[in-house]
Amino acid sequence: MTPLRPIGESRGTTARAKVRILDAWRAREDAKPGDAVRAEELFDVSGTAAVVTGAASGIGLAIAQVLAANGARVTLLDRDAARLEAALQEMAAGADVRTEMADVTDRVELDRAFDAAAKAHGRIDAAFANAGIGGGPGFLTIDGRRNAENSFEGISEERWNAVIAHHLSSVFWTIQAAARHMKPQGGGRIIVTTSIAALKTEAIIGAPYMAAKAGAAHLVRQAALELARYNILVNAIAPGPFRTNISGGRLNDPAVREFHARTSPLKRMAEPDEIMGLALFLASPAARYITGAQMVIDGGASLGSAD
Repeated sequence: MTPLRPIGESRGTTARAKVRILDAWRAREDAKPGDAVRAEELFDVSGTAAVVTGAASGIGLAIAQVLAANGARVTLLDRDAARLEAALQEMAAGADVRTEMADVTDRVELDRAFDAAAKAHGRIDAAFANAGIGGGPGFLTIDGRRNAENSFEGISEERWNAVIAHHLSSVFWTIQAAARHMKPQGGGRIIVTTSIAALKTEAIIGAPYMAAKAGAAHLVRQAALELARYNILVNAIAPGPFRTNISGGRLNDPAVREFHARTSPLKRMAEPDEIMGLALFLASPAARYITGAQMVIDGGASLGSAD
C-alpha cells in the first residue's frame, strides 16, 4: 500500500492547547455555539499512543498506517518478526512507529508487550485487538457441496481450541492488558476486530470461528459497560470479506473472491485500506460518545445478495 498523508496538518503533542491527549478527545465540549468544526480537529489523533495487534499485514497493517500517518505514536504488535520488519517500511515517512513481537494467545507475552509500549510512549491511549487466524472452511464448500471434514462432528479439538484462543481468549487478554494501563491515566479507547460472523450464520466458514466472533462481540459490550466509569470506550469493527492473507491466503483465491463478489451487493471484496476511515474515527475525538457499539463494514454483505 502507498504510504498515507495526514487528513490535515499534523499538530505535535507539544502544540496542544490543553494538558494531555485525553483532553483533546473532550476538547469539543469547550466549543462555543456556532464555532466551526474542522475535520482535522474532529479526527485528530496526533500524539495518541496506540497499540495494534496483528499489525504486520492486512487489516492490522492498514489500521497502523492510518494512525501513524495522522500523527499517532504506534506500536505494531505481531508474532511474525519478518513481516513486522516489512510493515515498518509501509509506514509514512517520519512516523513514530515501533514494533513488539508477541503471540496474543500468550498472556505473559502480551502483557510484556503492552508494558513495553507504555514505557516507550509514556501511556496507551488506544488499543486495537485485531490479531487472528483463519476460521477454516465450513460444512459447505463454495460450490454448495457438503464437507464432512468440517461438519460439527468432524472438527478437531485442536482446531476448536486454536480458533477460540486467537479470536476470543486473546481479545479478553488484550482488553485486560489495555485497561490495566488506561484506568490510572483516566481513560482510553479499545477497538476489537470482530466480524459479520458475529451477526449471522455462514455455511462456508467453520463453526469455531462463528462462535468465537459472536463471543468477542458480546465481550465488547460487557467490557464497555464495566469500563465506562473509567472513561474507557470499547467498540468493535465487524468487517465482511476483506482481501487479506488470513487463512493462508485463501481469500486471494480467485474462486473465493468470485464467490464473495457474487454474494455481495457491491459485487466485490474489500481491500484492507478500506478499514482506515472507520479505525481513525473510533480512535479520534469524533467518537467520544460511542461505546459498546459494533460497526459493520461489509459492503452490504450481511444484507444478502442483490442484482
